[in-house]
Amino acid sequence: MSPANARALAGEFLGSALLAAVVVGSGIAAQRLSPGDVGLQLFENAFATALGLAVLILVFQTVSGAHFNPVVSLVDALLHRKSAGITAAYVPTQILGCIGGAVLANLMFAEPAIAWSTTERADWPHLLAEVVATAGLVLVIFALVRTGRAHLAAPAVGAYIGAAYFFTSSTSFANPAITIGRAFSDTFAGIAPASVLPFIGAQLVGGVIGWMLVRSLFPVAQDPAAA
Repeated sequence: MSPANARALAGEFLGSALLAAVVVGSGIAAQRLSPGDVGLQLFENAFATALGLAVLILVFQTVSGAHFNPVVSLVDALLHRKSAGITAAYVPTQILGCIGGAVLANLMFAEPAIAWSTTERADWPHLLAEVVATAGLVLVIFALVRTGRAHLAAPAVGAYIGAAYFFTSSTSFANPAITIGRAFSDTFAGIAPASVLPFIGAQLVGGVIGWMLVRSLFPVAQDPAAA
């Protein structure tokens, strides 16, 4: 493995872990700071996630591309003919990172290191919301990349995810790796293990729809680096 690929995998692992720690940790903090007010808890969780995600993209974008998301990595490989090998390495790295980040968040708040979530989420409205959330995320990212505006990805993606916490009924997981990680925490941001595979299926469908939209609306990459 080349040093550049090793750094990229390290960046994806660390970025994914920190993203999961932000999502799960801010969910625990919100639950404790605002007991009895679910709307305020959701706002606190969304606000911290939007800011944290934007910062993490800025930090790791030049190291690994700051995907932190198997769907983003797969779409990137399809659109830009990236190596199947590095994509195959990214996906488990992102999953392991998100699991580690969720465990870290649990420990920071004196929760059990691993506590399987009991929050069932896999009903049809939530699954439809995951399709919408993931398709929208893919469109936001690759519309910017393919028009030479990748430098705007950090604030744009952070803003989109923060908004999608509220305009989707599922609160916009939009990421198979973070979905798996959140199953390890029986707290505000958790998802029951039985809901994980349906959510991932919906996210993959959303990824395909997002890829089709990007191919239709932005058929040619204007940024040479994205070709």
